[in-house]
Amino acid sequence: MKKETAREIVRILSENFSDKPALEYKTPYELLIAVMLSAQCTDARVNLVTRELFKQYNTPETMLTLSQEELEKRIFSCGLYKTKAAHILSASADIVNRFHGEVPREKKDLETLAGVGVKTANVVYSVAFGGDAIAVDTHVFRVSNRIGLAHADNVGKTEAQLMEILDKSVWRKMHHYLIYLGRQVCKAAHPACEICPIASLCEKKIKNGKSSCL
Repeated sequence: MKKETAREIVRILSENFSDKPALEYKTPYELLIAVMLSAQCTDARVNLVTRELFKQYNTPETMLTLSQEELEKRIFSCGLYKTKAAHILSASADIVNRFHGEVPREKKDLETLAGVGVKTANVVYSVAFGGDAIAVDTHVFRVSNRIGLAHADNVGKTEAQLMEILDKSVWRKMHHYLIYLGRQVCKAAHPACEICPIASLCEKKIKNGKSSCL
């Protein structure tokens, strides 16, 4: 795909989707916890859980007053609750002990926290601190490779190719555009190509030459 086509895709998506996350948060710490909870869970479910959780436990210090069992009960409906609770408490302890109670601003530091991989670090770095990064989750990976912004077989290569073809100024916005496109239109099993705003630019649909890009 040519960079001019990529820019046109960005323009069209910017007119159809938000460049803000669906997760609810007020501070970098709240965003970090929400993103950690969102693994294999919907943002809607995470928001239901964090609305209650953050009423009392919205700082690393207050989070650490919970035992793992108590936290597990509060986040149970998000799934993978045992692992998530352990990671949240460990990351909170690191923030208090290693970063003076503040969520670190640099990606390399974020990635040292328990349960924080490249994707989560990129989300917090770009959304909370305005850094230039593209977080590649399931939707971003699927959609970017389907429409032709990337041609990769793993997340790391996809991220690198997106950073190459997209202007740096739109990296963090494009992350959200592709997520919303993937959730609402370009779904895994049943993409709604007939209502897709970028259908005419989608490489897979053009190649297949029919109503669906599958």
